[in-house]
Amino acid sequence: MTFIKTWAFATLAVAALAGTSAAQAAETKGGVTDDIGVLAIPKGAPIQFGGYWVMSGADSALGIDAKRGVEIAFKDHGGMLLGHPLKLNVEDDLCNAEGGQTAATKLAANPNTAIVLGSACSSAATPAAPILWKAGISDIGTADTAPSLTAPDRKPEYDGFMRTCYSDIDQGAADSKYLYDVLKARKVVTIHDGSPYAQQLALVMADNFKKMGGTVLSVEAVAPTDVDMHPVLTRIATEKPDVIYAPIFVAAGAQLLRQSKEIPGLEKVPLIGSSGQMAPDMIEAARASIVGYRITYPDLSPEAMGKGYPKFVEDYKKAYGEAPISGYHANAYDAAELAMKGIEKVAKTDASGTTYIGRKALRDALRATTFEGVSGPIKCDAYGECAQFKPAVYEFTNGDPKTYKIGDNPKKIWP
Repeated sequence: MTFIKTWAFATLAVAALAGTSAAQAAETKGGVTDDIGVLAIPKGAPIQFGGYWVMSGADSALGIDAKRGVEIAFKDHGGMLLGHPLKLNVEDDLCNAEGGQTAATKLAANPNTAIVLGSACSSAATPAAPILWKAGISDIGTADTAPSLTAPDRKPEYDGFMRTCYSDIDQGAADSKYLYDVLKARKVVTIHDGSPYAQQLALVMADNFKKMGGTVLSVEAVAPTDVDMHPVLTRIATEKPDVIYAPIFVAAGAQLLRQSKEIPGLEKVPLIGSSGQMAPDMIEAARASIVGYRITYPDLSPEAMGKGYPKFVEDYKKAYGEAPISGYHANAYDAAELAMKGIEKVAKTDASGTTYIGRKALRDALRATTFEGVSGPIKCDAYGECAQFKPAVYEFTNGDPKTYKIGDNPKKIWP
């Protein structure tokens, strides 16, 4: 499926829900009244969390890493909350619009879903968040960074969405500074894949780059499934850019990287990727071409993270036998923490042991909850933006996938 069809699908899915928000029927259960509904959890029954991430394919490291972060958060709570066992129901959203719609529909169809965590991809969250909120279910994003998801002008159907990751409004500004001030680039070509993440990040970076005095020679597009990048790269070579900025995902990113080295005139032109490519699969796909390749990314060094991050990483290694495989594990842990803190604030348990959770009350409590997360401070604004961005650039140093380790390969080179 081309990026145009994928983007159109997401647009249609959201348009179908235009003008809607959460179910509007006020409800009273167990002495709890809520404007959009009350979830009742019988004694001994689990509190069910939904999760939707990319769990298969070239970008699966994003989803697997996030799921592990949530699992560690559950373990740190002893697998229990308010006397109920915690249960995580995960759907594979495939990192695309169709997958996001399908995953959200399945999670919303479960009347016992208390809250949903995810996605790792803005392409999936764009159609998914309105479906969940129409069912009265709050959604905490863990790596879906498209600015539109938390924009002040977002539509009411996104009122239930918030995220413990940053907005690409901030990353785009930081990336332009790196290209202009550090690489001394004055002419840039951008490449996106039509996804909300890549398209919006490339646009924000380009706007900031132009404000700094730079020139955007062209805005190119590829599809996530494209294999032959020679035509677009040959066209770019005629423009003589100082740098190519391509914040796309693993499969297409690796093809661009390998083939750019074969195009006359681009041999020494830096190709800069971004957040969707922090994965061992990027090395697997690019092999020797990966050496020296740089991606812009949030700073994952211990001094940039929360105080609890070093312990979290050790717990991760013990649980899974390897270091974190992508970069949003801490954001997912904090999403689970935010969800549990919010539930604790609003839940009421009666004499029979049944726990009641008001759905709108939960959304409001989540927005009002602040704490020091393992990824850093968590504090939501009125539009669901709960985290801050600390910029970094990482460079791959070895073409052997077995050497993948964030901090070593790739290693942080800026700031």
